[in-house]
Amino acid sequence: MALITKIREKSGIAVTVIAISLILFMVGGDLMGPNSMLGGGNDQTVGEIAGKDINIKDFQARVDGFRQNYEAQSGRSLNENELASLRDQAWNQFVVDIAYKKEFEDLGLTVTDQELVDMVQGNHISPSILQAFSDPTTGKFDKNAVVNYLKNLKTLPVEQQKSWENFEKSLREERTRAKYENMLKLSTYIPKAQAEKEYVAQTSKATLRYLYVPYFSVVDTTIKVTDKQLEDYLSAHRSEYKGTDTRSIEYVTFPIQPAKDDSAALYSEIKELARGLATAQNDSAFASMNSDIPLPINMSLGTMSDQLKEAVKTFVPGGVYGPYREGNTYYIYKYGGTRVDTVASARASHILIRAENQSDSAKAAARTKAEGILAQIRAGANFEALAATTSADPQSAQRGGDLSYFQNNGQMVKPFEEAVFSATAPGLIPRLVESQFGFHIIKVTDPKSNTLYRIAAIGKTIAPSQATRDEAYRKADEFANTVKTKTAFDEAVKKNKALVVANANRIPESATNINAIQNGRDIVRWAFKDDSDINEVSPVFETEEQYIVAVLVGKSDAKDVKVADFRDELTTKVRNQIKAEQITAKLKGATGDLPAIAAKYGAGALVENATDISLATGFLTSAGFDPIALGKAFGLKPGQKSGVFTGENGVFIMELVSKTEAPKIADYTQYKTQLTQSLESRMSYLVNEAIRENAKIEDRRAKFF
Repeated sequence: MALITKIREKSGIAVTVIAISLILFMVGGDLMGPNSMLGGGNDQTVGEIAGKDINIKDFQARVDGFRQNYEAQSGRSLNENELASLRDQAWNQFVVDIAYKKEFEDLGLTVTDQELVDMVQGNHISPSILQAFSDPTTGKFDKNAVVNYLKNLKTLPVEQQKSWENFEKSLREERTRAKYENMLKLSTYIPKAQAEKEYVAQTSKATLRYLYVPYFSVVDTTIKVTDKQLEDYLSAHRSEYKGTDTRSIEYVTFPIQPAKDDSAALYSEIKELARGLATAQNDSAFASMNSDIPLPINMSLGTMSDQLKEAVKTFVPGGVYGPYREGNTYYIYKYGGTRVDTVASARASHILIRAENQSDSAKAAARTKAEGILAQIRAGANFEALAATTSADPQSAQRGGDLSYFQNNGQMVKPFEEAVFSATAPGLIPRLVESQFGFHIIKVTDPKSNTLYRIAAIGKTIAPSQATRDEAYRKADEFANTVKTKTAFDEAVKKNKALVVANANRIPESATNINAIQNGRDIVRWAFKDDSDINEVSPVFETEEQYIVAVLVGKSDAKDVKVADFRDELTTKVRNQIKAEQITAKLKGATGDLPAIAAKYGAGALVENATDISLATGFLTSAGFDPIALGKAFGLKPGQKSGVFTGENGVFIMELVSKTEAPKIADYTQYKTQLTQSLESRMSYLVNEAIRENAKIEDRRAKFF
């Protein structure tokens, strides 16, 4: 029973507290921030929630409590990322204690002692209790174990009693919050009119013909946007652009890369290891002890690097091969032959057109869209480009639809898995595959294989020597000492072709990483210091892999939104407005049918058709989903053309060819349920956002950590 074991482990908590206190005394980083008491600052307020100040001492005490529990249970010290996570937990607990509790008290929500007993040992056991007092082997809950534990609680050390008290407190808070959210969920009401509107939007069908002139058909460089226009647009749309405290920097890096001598030394070492691997009686143990990287002894083609996948074709059992270099790591392999695995691997890409939890008409529209994309690919269109722009699976879409390697053990839904693992050659599967998520267009990259290769592998990474690190620092320090302004920074970069300037825009004060730079907290704190001025150059910052010199190029203030804070976004908006005006002026007054108007307009005007689409899911071929255009079209009468109007991504003239109205129905329950479930699924998020906004939270932790 996990909880009992954890509670018993705390019998030595006094020793742990003393040890941690000594560590804190020695390192004390959290107490040495610029605004901390030890750091000499005067402001000891780490934040404000619903008008209540949170003192750094109170906040740090809660963090230390979380830290002590974590380290006592894990038996090790926290790393910086774990400590940052505990600070977030401590802050969120203050939010619950202050902002949420105010809401609970106003509504009279409580959890009585009787309810708590019922949650712990009654008829409605809390999931946390079920998890803590279940047999780890069988998973069966043992209520007697709870009862016996509570009977003996007063005989346990004070620390364990306190731990249980805190646990019960968390159960009360969890149940109170659940009551609050459930109350709001039950108050959700979708009127008949809204359900009917949703039904009509999903079921009414239209066939359209339209003229579309996209914004991108007008070259950006032909449109001049003035600061006055940007100011006017921001003033008119102030509510759309909420200010935040951010900083923007430019920076150069001085990588700490292994020198030739470092590489040569490692190359000699790995050649010596290759001789040892060849003669080792237990080659897997030898490889495990000497490798910098944990590597499996049995590999499928799917788990191999591209280089090894090609090389293994030439391996002979018993042979040692390499070294092969991949990045800064050398690999050697001892090949032990192959065997047949019970599980096969394959690699594939897909484009998902989502159709889960949709009506029959919406599914039909999704199928039509998917069939159109499949037809484009079969006609020669680029699969990866279409995946990036049309797939409803955002993670794989970023990789051109690639799902990497997976096995036929239930990793993928059954219809998808069966389609991929029935393919005998790479290439496009020439049919749609339907699953509970929608319609998949699948390209098999690497067909199924169930061959396992036994390979004892050693990977040794080249580490830069201290001399190499010192040389990189010398270059960075020399650069930082010779440039003190943005102008000097730019001139020095121009002279040194080895340096490349990178940009990091709108960095929030709480950021820990900057682009690909891990642990960039020191750079962020420098940028947010009150005495760091625009165009000022930073000192040298060090990470594991590089030294960094930055220059501060921009600041934004949450309470004072300026054009500079959103210049790119505002410029795009204003430029598109100007384009829309130019396109509209050129189209206005045009007569004839749409092809004639397009011909008169000239290059950039497209005339397209959309067949049997709905208002809810309509997708225009080139314009994509444009609700303004769809709304205009569905408001026309058959045979009627709209005037020229501006849509989301361009200028339109819509013509309604035909329309099939949604038949009248008596019961809209299905659509009420859809809308209710959609709203309820977002309830927790919406409640949290509303409470936090109402509490007017000011989080100033970044000043201290």
